[in-house]
Amino acid sequence: MSEIKRIGVGARMSEAVAYNGIVWLAGQIGTPGGSVEQQTKDCLAEVDRVLAEAGTDKTRILSVQIWLADISTFDQMNAVWDAWVPAGNTPARATGEAKLAGPEYLVEIIVTAALN
Repeated sequence: MSEIKRIGVGARMSEAVAYNGIVWLAGQIGTPGGSVEQQTKDCLAEVDRVLAEAGTDKTRILSVQIWLADISTFDQMNAVWDAWVPAGNTPARATGEAKLAGPEYLVEIIVTAALN
């Protein structure tokens, strides 16, 4: 049986959990009060950081869930996403609208990736 590795363990949750060649990231959020573009950039920078800590990178992402506080910002988020996601390595992805933890949060990104 493979060992479970937890990254950034907190009282309520871990930043990521790796098991059996896969890593699941907690939802990543941006700086409160920023635009959807800035919050998306912040989220993706955190995704890069946590994936690196787990020993993998964005070319190994399997699936992504993106939650927007307002689906009308879909195009703004996608402009940032399209500049970040590696061509030829795009993951399966779903995007939806949801009430996030507070009104200051506009985007949350949840990632599952394969380990190297």
